[in-house]
Amino acid sequence: MTREVDKRQFVCLLFWPAFPVCDKHSAMPELPEVEMVARHLRALIAGRTFIKAQLLRPGLAPETSPRQFAAWLKNARVEEVTRRGKHILAHLSNGRTWITHLRMTGRFVYGGLDLEPPPHTHAAFWMDNAQKLLFADQRHFGLMMVVGRGELENVAHLSKLAPEPFGAAFTASYLFETLKRSKQAIKLFLLDQTKVVGLGNIYAAEALHRARVNPQLPANKLSKPRTEILYREIVSVLNEAIEAGSTLETDPREVYGRYGDGAYEDSWRVYEREGLACLTCAAAIRRLAQGGRSTYFCPRCQRR
Repeated sequence: MTREVDKRQFVCLLFWPAFPVCDKHSAMPELPEVEMVARHLRALIAGRTFIKAQLLRPGLAPETSPRQFAAWLKNARVEEVTRRGKHILAHLSNGRTWITHLRMTGRFVYGGLDLEPPPHTHAAFWMDNAQKLLFADQRHFGLMMVVGRGELENVAHLSKLAPEPFGAAFTASYLFETLKRSKQAIKLFLLDQTKVVGLGNIYAAEALHRARVNPQLPANKLSKPRTEILYREIVSVLNEAIEAGSTLETDPREVYGRYGDGAYEDSWRVYEREGLACLTCAAAIRRLAQGGRSTYFCPRCQRR
């Protein structure tokens, strides 16, 4: 759905489209997509002050009343926007942190004060530069909370997360020791955010293919040398996706962006390529169901 808008009023769609319910678009945003949203937000609102905040759907922030949510954000300056796992953290001048998890369909829209709210707008924020930030979420799965900066380590959504894949704590040794403790199929293991942060259906499938690891292999059966290869490919595929702008495409002419049409989709080697030739060996890519999701792999490159 495309609509021409005045570019002086509409600046940028940050994330995440309303899309039909189908297997292709059933994935939640993964680390590269969330990283891109955090970077867009940082560029737009870091250093800016909230004049007013309004929680339009209380279920978006179930641990906070709409009145308290508005009070905690009013007159607070955004000092920094960061990311932890798939959570976006805006650190405020009043010592609090505003946390957002996009889930499946959460997206931000930023524009002038007369910006028309898109359908399913659940929160609105007025900034000190005469701009407005809106959060819309068709599926109602998104989540927000406001907590004290000193309470971050105790937030259940954050405290159980595994080390960041680009941090010093996430190493091949860490991955090997964690794999050894699980008999779960390795594809499902990689989707567990308490074991590996940031991977979802797309990047887990891509990393496994690049490492030539079968997605059905029990996690504790992966050797140390192959774990080191998988570790490198996880970090590599996430880095490459971020550098390419992830799978997220934004267009200032549109109220809705497009998921799965961004630059990195052209780099997929197995994801959504069932029946097509493997780009490594030319065997036909196969699809199987794991944990209610589709897993794509090459039967030749990724033998058991």
